Amino acid sequence: MLYYLFKWLHQIGLPGSGMFQYISFRSATAVVLSLFISIFIGKYFIRYLKRKQIGETVRDLGLAGQNEKAGTPTMGGLIIIAAILIPALLVCDLKNIYVLLMIFTTIWLGFLGFMDDYIKVFKKNKDGLSPRKKLMGQIVLGLGVGLVMYFHPDAVICEKVATRPVMTPVESALSVENQESAQTPRIFGDPHHSTKTTIPFVKNNELDYAWLTRWLGDKTGKWSFIVFILVVVFIIAAVSNGANLTDGLDGLATGTTSVIAVGIAILAYVSGNVVFADYLNIMYIPNIGELVIFISAVIGACLGFYWWNCYPAQIFMGDTGSLMLGGVVAVSCIIIRKELLIPILCGVYLAQSLSVMTQVSYFKYTKKRYGEGRRIFLMAPLHHHYQKKGMHESKIVQRFIIIGLILAVVTVVTLKVR
Repeated sequence: MLYYLFKWLHQIGLPGSGMFQYISFRSATAVVLSLFISIFIGKYFIRYLKRKQIGETVRDLGLAGQNEKAGTPTMGGLIIIAAILIPALLVCDLKNIYVLLMIFTTIWLGFLGFMDDYIKVFKKNKDGLSPRKKLMGQIVLGLGVGLVMYFHPDAVICEKVATRPVMTPVESALSVENQESAQTPRIFGDPHHSTKTTIPFVKNNELDYAWLTRWLGDKTGKWSFIVFILVVVFIIAAVSNGANLTDGLDGLATGTTSVIAVGIAILAYVSGNVVFADYLNIMYIPNIGELVIFISAVIGACLGFYWWNCYPAQIFMGDTGSLMLGGVVAVSCIIIRKELLIPILCGVYLAQSLSVMTQVSYFKYTKKRYGEGRRIFLMAPLHHHYQKKGMHESKIVQRFIIIGLILAVVTVVTLKVR
C-alpha cells in the first residue's frame, strides 16, 4: 500500500519520496516494522491467551524443565504471520508474482498449522491434525507453487549470452535498486521460462530438471514440468516438516530460521542484481528483488517473536508458526533457484529430520530382528538427545544457532567456491 502511495508521490515530485522505490530502503523498513509489530502484538496476545487459559499441554517425556512449560500460551505463530503480512502488504509491490506466492504460502501453511493447534488446544486431542491431512495440505501448496513457477509469464530467468559485448560504465554500474528504471544489460539473454537450478560447488553450476526426462526423447520439454513439480512438492513437505521438528526448545525454531532467512535474503539480492549476477556467474532473475523485502519481514518477525520465545519462553509458536516458516523457507529457495543449497543452508532442519527417521527406522528394524527395539539416540529429535545427556536447553539452542550461522555463511560462499 505504502509502495504505491510513495510511487505516486514520487511521480508528482515530492522530495524524498523516491527512496521508497529502492529495495534496500524498503527491506530495512520491513525489518523494523515486522520487529516492532511482533514485539508489540506479542505483549497483548500473551496476556489474552493467559486470560483465556489457552496453553500448551505437555507430555511427560522425562526431560528437565519440561513440566514447568505446561500451560504456556501457544499458537504464537499468529504473531509471526501478522508481523510478516502487514509489512509485506505495506511496502512490497503486490503485483509481483513472487510476493503473491509468498503471501499465499504464509496464509496456507499458517492455516494448516492453526488447524493442528486448534485441535490440540480446544479439542484436547494431543495428536492434532492427522499426518495425512498435513501432507495433503503441503502437496496442494507444492502443486500450486510448481505450476505458477513453470507457467506464469513473470516467473522467468536470464542466462548469460555466449559472447559478452563491451559495456559502458553506466551499464556496468547498473543495479536493480530501482526496479522501474533498471533494464537487463546485454551480458544476459532474454527472459525465458526454465526448469534450471543452481548446483553448489560446481563451476558450470546449473541443473535442468528437463534432463531427467531425456529418456522420453522428443517429449523431454513437454513433460519436464512434471518432474519440476514433484521436486517442488518434495522440498516443501520436507523443509516444512523439518522446521516443525526443530520447534522443540525455547527459541530454537525462531533463532535458526532467522539465520536461514538472512542467507536467503543475500542469495535473493545477488540473484536479482545484474552486477552481482554477472560477477558471481549465476543466473539473473528479473523482479526477484521484491522477495528480499518479504524475507526481510520474515527476519524481523522471527527476531521479534524470539523476544518472547527465548528461554524461558513466554509463548510457543506451535505448528501455526513452524509449518509456515518451513514452507516460506522452502518456497523462497525454489523461487531463487537455489533449492539444492537447502541441505547446507537448512542443515539444522535436516539434522532434526534425519535423527527422527533414523531413530524410527532403526527401532523398527531391531525390533523385527531381535524382538526388542533399540535406539541410536537417547531421544529424537536431536535436540532432545542432548537434553537427555544433561545439557541445558538454552545452551543447546545457542549452539544450534551458531551452527546455523556457520552453515548460512558456507551457503553464501558456495556462490564463489566452485
